Amino acid sequence: MLDASISYYRYAFLGCEFLTWLWYSVSTSGINTILKKGCSLEIGNKIVLERKLSDSIEKITIKGKDADLEEGMLSLKKGSVVKEINLLYKSGEKEWFFTVTGESLSLSNIKTPDIGFIETKKDVEGFVIEKIFLFNLIYSLIDDLFINFIKLRVSDKWPPVVSDIRKWINT
Repeated sequence: MLDASISYYRYAFLGCEFLTWLWYSVSTSGINTILKKGCSLEIGNKIVLERKLSDSIEKITIKGKDADLEEGMLSLKKGSVVKEINLLYKSGEKEWFFTVTGESLSLSNIKTPDIGFIETKKDVEGFVIEKIFLFNLIYSLIDDLFINFIKLRVSDKWPPVVSDIRKWINT
């Protein structure tokens, strides 16, 4: 059995591949076949890409509302990988904003839909339970998407998807 730190570094590329596939799937509406009806996933306001050069690392951050992702596509053409991506998940009227990091698939900057105010001490417990529920929805979403990605990644359907992603990058 491999040491946890060795496994982490050996398979860290999978998270970056996942984020690249996720960006591709969102951009080509392929993600809609995976999401529940009435739900959508969009690229948020930040993408971080990284390219390893011979003796250094080049990092590109694209940030801002309605940022043009053309620079990110150019970076992908040069061999960069997606290290971090901000996403917007919509389910009905509710919206979540969050960031996924590629190497560890950790979630950060999670902003859940508003759930009201705490007016009395009795409201605290309900407020906390509802916030936990809203956070768990995002963790479950990423788990489901990653499971779909891994099933695809180890199947015979992966090589055509890689070809489609390359075409998407080069258009």
